[in-house]
Amino acid sequence: MAEKEQILKEKVEHSGLFDFSSLYSFAHSWFKEGQFGVNEEKYAEKTSGSSRDIDVEWNVTKDVTDYFKFEYKVKFEAKGLTDVEVEIDGEKKAMNKGKLSVEITGTLILDRDSKWDSSPFSRFMRDVYNKYIIPSRVNNMKGELGQCAKGFKEEVKAFLEMVGRQ
Repeated sequence: MAEKEQILKEKVEHSGLFDFSSLYSFAHSWFKEGQFGVNEEKYAEKTSGSSRDIDVEWNVTKDVTDYFKFEYKVKFEAKGLTDVEVEIDGEKKAMNKGKLSVEITGTLILDRDSKWDSSPFSRFMRDVYNKYIIPSRVNNMKGELGQCAKGFKEEVKAFLEMVGRQ
């Protein structure tokens, strides 16, 4: 089995006005432009009265090389979401009001195709390869994975701030 190591966990929280469907589209486009595969593993919506709670979970992956793979778990949680109408520059716009949390967890996968899993000796050689032959490449990949996750977090924060000010 491929070797996995969780590198980081980032979270953005927002309370107030935002447009959930626009944020969802923005986040999906951000990953697609970065050549990531996005798989929606969960979409749950609970309605109580005029408010609703939405939980979305994505599994986002990218094969970086034939040995390394990036995997992100992205969770969107919108609580107490209500539809509101806001006037921006004289025109009315439908938005949402509530609490939002976006969490991204980054995992680095080594030996992504489990090619080195055929025998105990192969697994031993993989460990030697990772620890003594390519440790700087592994560290570079960890840094790249972390930068990407932090970049996504900052883009989401900027998107929410921009939408909240309109």
